[in-house]
Parts: sequence; structure tokens; C-alpha cells
Amino acid sequence: MLSRRHLLAAIVSTFALVSSPVSAFADPAATDFIVKLADTAMTTVAAKGLSDDERTKRFRTLFVDNFDIPEIGKLVLGRYWRVATPEQQKDFVGLFEDIQVYTWARRFKDYSGETLEVLAIANENDGDLQVESRIKRDKLDPINVGWRVRKAGATYRVLDIKVEGASMAQTHRAEYSSVIQANGGTVDGLLAAMRKKITQLQAESKTN
Repeated sequence: MLSRRHLLAAIVSTFALVSSPVSAFADPAATDFIVKLADTAMTTVAAKGLSDDERTKRFRTLFVDNFDIPEIGKLVLGRYWRVATPEQQKDFVGLFEDIQVYTWARRFKDYSGETLEVLAIANENDGDLQVESRIKRDKLDPINVGWRVRKAGATYRVLDIKVEGASMAQTHRAEYSSVIQANGGTVDGLLAAMRKKITQLQAESKTN
């Protein structure tokens, strides 16, 4: 059984064919964005027979193109974003991207036919949209998933994902805040820990 943290990790790598019609929702464009995101993941990153390097490369493209990484970085770093220098902010966003890519890319190899069904779309007070969905699994209870998306020009970007009510951004914020506090309250302490984590993930990818 996956823990809540592992569900947050697996969500990006297990969404699949969206079964709900786009025209059924008040904002078809936002629904279409999720549909295309899922379809792209299935046809590119989850394809069988890819090398680990190629899968990682494809996931990075998917992640950068469809997630608002700088804004997610602000949400994740929280109050520490305001005290970080511009250089520290830039380093954090880059390291955060690398950790997400190395962590989630290899999970696409474990795809086993789950499907994602879009259920509803709601407007948030700040103008963002909340796309509610669920992952349907064979012989297992479905998983409720919410996508916070924001209009970005002619398309949308993902800002956060909630799995059974647990926010990915808030989960990372709590973890990173704990790391900062354990390293003298400095952002540099977190950046050093993140670099160490990336080295570990890279080493693990070579042995798996």
C-alpha cells in the first residue's frame, strides 16, 4: 500500500486516459489542458522500452512545459522565499526541478493501466481553477486528485496537486522548512541538502 507521500509522488506518473468529455465542464480549455497533459505523459514518458536517460529527458520537458515551476518554488519555500537572495531563489528553483524530475521520471516505468477521470472544475478566489478528478484502479479504491491550475497566456500551468486532500506544495513546504531549521535556519543549508539529494537520486538511477 502506498503511503500518502508516495501517492503524491506517484500521481504525476500514473495519470492516464481521461474519460470525461471536455464539453461537459464550464471551462473546457482547462479540462482540455489536463486531458492533453495526461495523453502526453502516456504517449511519451510512459512509453515502454525507453532508456532511463531518455525517460528522464522526456519527463523534464513535460514538467517544464506544464508546471509553473518558479511559482511552485515560491509556494514551497514559503516565508523563506522572501529572505532568500535572488541567487538563492534561482538555485532553489533549479534544484527543486532536478529533484522532481529525477524522483518522478522513473515511476513512469511502473504504470499499470490506471485511468484518470475529470469530475468537476471550480473557480478559486484568486482566479485559479481547481480541477477535481479521480484515478481509477483495477480492484482498488479510486484516488481523489485535485489540480490547481492557472491561466498562462493561451494555456494553463499546474501550481499544485492534492491527493486525498494532501497538498504537494504544502507537503514539500513542511519538509523543506524542517531542513532549514535543522541547518541553522539558513537557506544555504537547504540548498546543500538538496544538492546532496540530487547526487543520491542520480546514483540510484544508475543502479536501478
